[in-house]
Amino acid sequence: MKAVVIKTFGSPDGLEVVDLPLPVPASGQVRIATEAIGVGGVDAVIRRGTLAAYGFREGHVLGSEVVGSVSAVGEGVDASWIGRRVWAFTGLSGGYAEQAVASVDDVLPLPDGLTGADAVTLGGSGVVAHFALDRARFTPGETVLVRGAAGSIGITAVQLAAGGGAGAVAVTTSSAQRGARLRDLGATVVLDRSGAGGADAPTGFDVVIDIVGGPRLPDFLEKLNTNGRYVAVGVVGGQPPADFGTRLMAAFRKSLSFATFSSDTVPGPDRQAVRSSQFADAARGDLRTVVHGTLPLSQAVSAHRAMDAGTVFGRVVLVP
Repeated sequence: MKAVVIKTFGSPDGLEVVDLPLPVPASGQVRIATEAIGVGGVDAVIRRGTLAAYGFREGHVLGSEVVGSVSAVGEGVDASWIGRRVWAFTGLSGGYAEQAVASVDDVLPLPDGLTGADAVTLGGSGVVAHFALDRARFTPGETVLVRGAAGSIGITAVQLAAGGGAGAVAVTTSSAQRGARLRDLGATVVLDRSGAGGADAPTGFDVVIDIVGGPRLPDFLEKLNTNGRYVAVGVVGGQPPADFGTRLMAAFRKSLSFATFSSDTVPGPDRQAVRSSQFADAARGDLRTVVHGTLPLSQAVSAHRAMDAGTVFGRVVLVP
């Protein structure tokens, strides 16, 4: 089968399409013939080598979520799964391939009316957005800033905050055009990447959801109101400065909170319950997904170039 591996960490040019043996599902796993493959920010972070300390090596197959039909099951898995159209989380590897394996506990049947592209745009990101707002103890009437809102996590977070009764939903983005699209999705205030601009912007925020990280993270800590909560869900802009905590401590009397969040810490059944609800909402049109575009699996390099260039709004989807 065809798959995309990291031959060399760094630029997108280090990705290569290769032939690999068909994966055999282990006990408790299913194999899926993919029809849609999500290209996420974590894929780019892994490809750059940022997470090398976590054991990623050359030859790694990128990709964490796919949609397709179950083609085989491992020991202990009900054979009735075969032929069913499902969304699946493959971990942090194995998705960029014509066939992928996943634990049956991380597989979810898709509702009628939901495309594969929409499912891989929402499946992983929607859960992160939901539980990040929960971790931030967001309540109606509070002001929310979504930093780096043009990706699938940010787009969903904007909609959930707006639908949850936020007093204001601010976003950072790179252009007026993107700002207009985010306003259409529920944003009420548009700021530039530095957090500047917007005459209608609140002077501070009760909640910040940060997908970017990077060197400017401390500047956004200073935008928190008293008792404000900051939740970092990604580092697509790189790691923050090692001493960013000193800025947090400098505001000691404001009783600010900073947290990191990974959906890995949420029990599987809870993740699946939220995901199932969001899939149903999306199938009805109550929750919107934004697919930037679809590309053949063989053009994964182009997908990653677009992400590195910052031109993606929503999610790029690969198709075998």
